[in-house]
This record gives sequence, structure tokens and C-alpha cells, in this order.
Amino acid sequence: MSVKIEDMQSIHKKKIVLGVTGGIAAYKSAELLRLLTKAGAEVRVVMTPAAREFIQPLTFQALSGHRVYTDIFDAEAESAMDHIELARWADLMLVAPASADFIAKFNHGYADNILLTLCLASAGPIAIAPAMNQQMYASSSTENNLITLSSRGTLIWGPASGEQACGDIGPGRMLEAEELVQLVSLHFQPGKLDGRHLLMTAGPTREAIDPVRYISNRSSGKMGYALAKAAADQGAKVTLISGPVSMQPPPGVDRIMVESAHDMFETVMQRVDKSEIFIACAAVADYRISQQSQQKIKKSSQVMQLSLTRNPDIVASVGALDSPPFTLGFAAETENIEQYAAEKRRRKNLDLIAANQVGGGKTGFENETNEIFVLGENYRQRLPLASKTQIARQLIDILAERFLAQQ
Repeated sequence: MSVKIEDMQSIHKKKIVLGVTGGIAAYKSAELLRLLTKAGAEVRVVMTPAAREFIQPLTFQALSGHRVYTDIFDAEAESAMDHIELARWADLMLVAPASADFIAKFNHGYADNILLTLCLASAGPIAIAPAMNQQMYASSSTENNLITLSSRGTLIWGPASGEQACGDIGPGRMLEAEELVQLVSLHFQPGKLDGRHLLMTAGPTREAIDPVRYISNRSSGKMGYALAKAAADQGAKVTLISGPVSMQPPPGVDRIMVESAHDMFETVMQRVDKSEIFIACAAVADYRISQQSQQKIKKSSQVMQLSLTRNPDIVASVGALDSPPFTLGFAAETENIEQYAAEKRRRKNLDLIAANQVGGGKTGFENETNEIFVLGENYRQRLPLASKTQIARQLIDILAERFLAQQ
């Protein structure tokens, strides 16, 4: 793969901290540094003690033209730019290679070297390029660590699959320097949805029985909030209409909290005409109590009967507008996932529908991971099991591609 520097203008003058951990792939980091610097980036290199067993700091100093940070207690480093200031300085922190040891420690909040301390002190984007033996990468511990980091917003770039230094063959190779430079360039490019107005719903709704009780569902809102962040990361102006959840809104997202399905319906319909894209991710209650009691209902018998009334269908109402926005709906099913989702998409006039299985396993409500099928007109794509953050990014990419193709 050949990198054309003229195609990497988004990197020019960006401030990047390149973290290097212990592993044979550390030799690729020297080429990565060279390419980033050639593209006009300002790069500072931070090495863990283990990294110095594979490559000398002098190599990175010569390539970057700057001293290399290796020790959190380095008096010279503290007097020039301490680890907090270095974390604030960076537009991006890229750890390449990211060893299994570093990934585990980063996930669990360790700060026993300068690179880990920098990562913990950084409020900006952090990308890691895993590099390790294929069996280490396949272990459940590494898998869980990567899923958790991804769910927190860490960018996971790679790994690649192929022959490894130990002789094994499989996933675990660090991406090549050229591939990582391209990912850095894409990270800094304007988002695919830059300036687009996107309205979306997330979380459950609560339908009051009396002032104390309500009926609801198992939705945590995690998938919707991950989508809101992914859309905002792509430059969209996101308005998130959320049911009751315990999460804070992603940075840059305008959140409106509601409780009932009727409240959510009214809020959506008041704002949808100003939106170019609508994502209906909320698990909206299909029914509400016909007659809500104004006083707490006392226990008076062994059986209590509730009369339910159908709630308005939010996504169908949006799809029925004379000029509807580009609309993505969701289908949570326990069986016949694709069949039911395809029928729902056609019935409700949706551009795309994302279908997933609920009721057990690692997908759907209350899980950190998901697996979905994305269906559209003459379109089908399976997004295999991954963290909801990763799924959200992939889904927003698909949405942006399909939306822009219609413009």
C-alpha cells in the first residue's frame, strides 16, 4: 500500500501523541512516525518501559525531532511539558502497538507508566492498534477488554490477520503504518453528516398506572446513545429525545428528556419537519393505561385488571408525512428476525431498518454488545457481534452512505 501525502491534508498541523508499548510490532511505529511527520503532523512519542526492550528512544527522537517521553518521574519532562499538559496538547492519542498488557491495564484504570497516565488524563480521542499473538487476541479477557474500551469511545484500529513473528497465523498483527496513517487522516476529515440535522429517539418509555407505578420495558438506551454519539462524531447536529435512562448525553448532542410514549410522540412531531434524518431507536411502549389513577391504587384483591389503549406509532407517523426525512427504524424480535423486520420496513415506509434479536444471549436489551441486520430497498447487510459503540459507528456509516446517495 502506498500513501500519497497529498491525500493526507487533514493531518497537517494536527497534534498527535504516539504511544509505543512492548512488542515486536514496535518497529512499525518508526515508519508510522515518519509518515505522520511527512504528512505535516506534530508528533510526540511516549514509550512504556517494555517498549524500550524492542526499540531505542533515540530512533523516535531522530525521526520526530523531539525528545521522547519514557518516565513519568522524568524531571526534564515535568519541567517542559508534564503528562497532564501533554494530554491536553494532543488532538489524538494513538497507541501503536497496543499490547495485551497495555489494553488490560488501560481498561482497568492503571496508571503505572507515563503512557497509561496520559491516556487516563486525556479528554480527547484515543485510538489503539492492537498487536499480539493470535491466541492472546482470541482470549475472552482481551475480547472483553476491547469491548469495554470501545463502549467508552476508544477507537479500535485493527488488528490484521496473517503470519506472526512467533510463527502462528491468525488475527493479532498490528495494521501496517500506511493503513494507520489513512485511519488518522479519515479521523480528522469532516464528518459524512457534517451540518445535517438529525432527530432521534432512544431509551424506554414509562406508562403511568398511578402516581407510584408504571409499565415499561428493558431498554437501557445504550444503543440509542451510542448512535447519537456516532452521528455527532460524523458532524451531524443531533437532537436526542430520550426516555428515562441513567446516562449523560454525548458531547455536542442536544437532549430532550420525556417519559411517556405520548410525550415522545408530541416532541418528535414538533421537531421532525426541521430534520433531514430521523432515527427511531427508542423502545416505545405499544400500549398505555386507559385510565390512569390519580391516587395510589391500594391492594384490595388477588387480581388487578388493567385496561390498555394503543399508543401512537411514532415511526409510522413520521414515515406517513408528505415529505418524510430519511428514516431508520429498529425491530427488536425474538424470532423470524429478517422476515418481520422487512415487513415492518415496508409497512411503515422506512428507508432502513436495523433488526436484532432480544430475549437472551449477548444482543439486545441490557447488553453491552449487539448483532444486527440492516435492511433497505434492495439492500441487506449483517453487522456481526460487536460492542454497541462499534455497531453504532458502522450503522451511521451505512445510513450516511444511503442518505447521501439520495441527495
